[in-house]
Amino acid sequence: MSYLEESKIKYENLRTKKDVVILSIESSCDETAIAIVKNGRQVLSNIVSSQIDIHKLYGGVVPEIASRNHIKNISDVLKEALQAADMTFADIDAIAVTYGAGLMGALLVGVNFAKTLAYALNLPLIAVSHVHGHIGANYISYEELEPPFLCLMVSGGHTAIIDVKDYCDFNLIGSTVDDSVGECFDKVARVLGLPYPGGPAIDRLAKVGKNIVKFNYKTPLKDTFNFSFSGLKTAVVNYVHNKEQKDEAFSKEDIACTFQEIVTDELSEKAVKACKSLGHKKLVIAGGVGANARLREKISDACEKNGVKAFMPVLKYCTDNAAMIGSIAYYYVKVGIGFADLTLTAKPTVGI
Repeated sequence: MSYLEESKIKYENLRTKKDVVILSIESSCDETAIAIVKNGRQVLSNIVSSQIDIHKLYGGVVPEIASRNHIKNISDVLKEALQAADMTFADIDAIAVTYGAGLMGALLVGVNFAKTLAYALNLPLIAVSHVHGHIGANYISYEELEPPFLCLMVSGGHTAIIDVKDYCDFNLIGSTVDDSVGECFDKVARVLGLPYPGGPAIDRLAKVGKNIVKFNYKTPLKDTFNFSFSGLKTAVVNYVHNKEQKDEAFSKEDIACTFQEIVTDELSEKAVKACKSLGHKKLVIAGGVGANARLREKISDACEKNGVKAFMPVLKYCTDNAAMIGSIAYYYVKVGIGFADLTLTAKPTVGI
């Protein structure tokens, strides 16, 4: 029997297996991560090798450098994940990997490593969407959480409102028409001379801001569930450049605060409005920007006022990690999707 035939049978048998242990791999950007997750909820190990200190030198992620460091780190991360879980390969039922979306070279490192591992161990291979993975971060943060619910996806690559009808049944309600919110945070941070990553830097600086800055900006798309952040980014850049050209003083703290207030107002208001429109009583936050303190505060307040329960992952699961990939891979298995053969390749973009 060929590897493909045998792994397919093993994959199908997992649908009825009581306990399913998945080794998951995430390498979509600058985090080399491997986790071992049991039944989609129990994290047995979650190892993340960060490249933040490397990319800080360049003010953002350099794709080629990210790929090289994934190659350098991934074997050691695997060993550490197995040791932390006190497991061997014999305890693993399947290999899951992020195949998209992300940086092509970085993704290919994880995908090729996963394919090699699955073939060598004669285990099923599961191709997982990074977007779905961020939603899965909530299942390992909240044991009681079950669909249906509304999800506000806010990350470096995605900004969207998603109707999660079931574990693997998603409907896009609204999305960004230009920049993602995470990208906007990074670009505003750069013009303010703040270090990479921009989101946490702005979050910290905004706490010190006291005065509202009047940018030449009006929030667009107010009557839809879509977002547009390009104009806000441009307004901040123009404001700073005009002040610099005129040799006028300005407060970075006030700019960061005002920018963050505008962004978090729009995100929280539209998310809660979508909940009410669709009749959802649960709102889930997903993605790296979900770690923003002001957004979490506004979401909590807005949900409480409107009779909606808010779910926000613990901070370590907001940013890229492999535990979230292992979580959603389990639900892929249970509905019979995601099975991949050795022709699997990376995709820089994927749909919801």
